Amino acid sequence: MRSAADDATRRRARAWPLASLVMLLLALLAACAPEAKGARTGKVRVAATTGMVADLAKRVGGDRVEVDALMGPGVDPHLFTASPSDLERLRAADLVLYSGRGLEGKMGDIFTSLARKKPVFAVTERIADDRLLSPPELQGHFDPHVWFDVALWADTLPVVAEALSEVDPDRAAEYRARADAYRTELQLLHDEVRAALATVPKERRVLITSHDAFRYFGRAYDLEVRGLQGVSTVQDAGVRDVQDLATLIAARKIKAIFVETSVSEAAIRAVQHAAKDKGQDVAIGGRLFSDAMGDRPPEDTYPGMVRANVKTIVEALR
Repeated sequence: MRSAADDATRRRARAWPLASLVMLLLALLAACAPEAKGARTGKVRVAATTGMVADLAKRVGGDRVEVDALMGPGVDPHLFTASPSDLERLRAADLVLYSGRGLEGKMGDIFTSLARKKPVFAVTERIADDRLLSPPELQGHFDPHVWFDVALWADTLPVVAEALSEVDPDRAAEYRARADAYRTELQLLHDEVRAALATVPKERRVLITSHDAFRYFGRAYDLEVRGLQGVSTVQDAGVRDVQDLATLIAARKIKAIFVETSVSEAAIRAVQHAAKDKGQDVAIGGRLFSDAMGDRPPEDTYPGMVRANVKTIVEALR
């Protein structure tokens, strides 16, 4: 005859498989549940337009981000048109960062569309208008080449930190700390550039380049800047532009002019020949990184690109 204790033992034995099944189902449901905001287990996928913007994301994001730069070395952002594969890379990102102020002219509608579905930030959007240059030919718009003033470019860091924090709020303090550390590094770089350019005699500080991208550089570091093409490379330089620049070179007896890695050098070579016809032999002082960074260390980082440009300019003009 079975005792009451035996019956209780048998009931518990039968209940164990059911309890195990319930626990398994709960575990599976927890694994499939949407991840809580901020509780990221993987890296933040950032799509950046230019190399300079990608550099900001890498420095602020550290090992918490994977950065995909759409425009590689030698690519002109003024003329860049996104391909279907580029659009897919943008869609796959958790966050999109672009320079702004019209630099990526053909991509404006793309950014507007993406912003309906994910965070999209222009890193220069919070720089006050009165700190930006607005050349007459841009008809009320601003010169987008902000990165040529290192101290001004550092003012984009809070936007990058905020953008990453929106996607990954649990690490907001880390992003702010890295942004602050990079700002300090860039301020030292700004002082370094200013000291280096000051070694060039004032009368020789004339920077002539393929297109007018270096106005912020000239304002920050006390150089006279002339570009063959305008602020954008969309419109080609004409014969009159070439002759006018050659006349200036001959009159001022300028010794060196510069080509850019993201702009065809044919037009600036035409200026060189036109200056020679006017009696002034002017050398090509070197290749400058303007709208794109280099393809190898150290020029593939923003500080490395800046230092390479300064070295080239100082050696040619001094």
